[in-house]
Amino acid sequence: QVQLAESGGGLVQPGGSLKLSCVASGSIFSIVAMGWYRQAPGQEREMVASINAGQAIDYADSVRGRFTISRSNAEKMVSLQMNSLKPEDTAVYYCNMRAYEAPLKWGDYWGQGTQVTVSS
Repeated sequence: QVQLAESGGGLVQPGGSLKLSCVASGSIFSIVAMGWYRQAPGQEREMVASINAGQAIDYADSVRGRFTISRSNAEKMVSLQMNSLKPEDTAVYYCNMRAYEAPLKWGDYWGQGTQVTVSS
């Protein structure tokens, strides 16, 4: 069974930094893409950053220039370095992975989420 485990969330001051990490485990044949999503109270879940198998990266406009996503296929891990954090970055952050468990079997997998709170 494929599982994702996030870590690194916490409480930080505005302007501070935080790094989130996500490790995938289980039967993974290949990874198509990994990314980070977030959901604030009363808001829809939004894509924060993603990186695909070709290392193409996409960022939400609200985080571009402040956040950096990185991926290690060998370690089946994706990280999100968050700098210059703002209160509006406060949300539960979820790791996402689209992957093949076998050549013809793929799916989207989600972590349980890690809370990021930016407050003074």
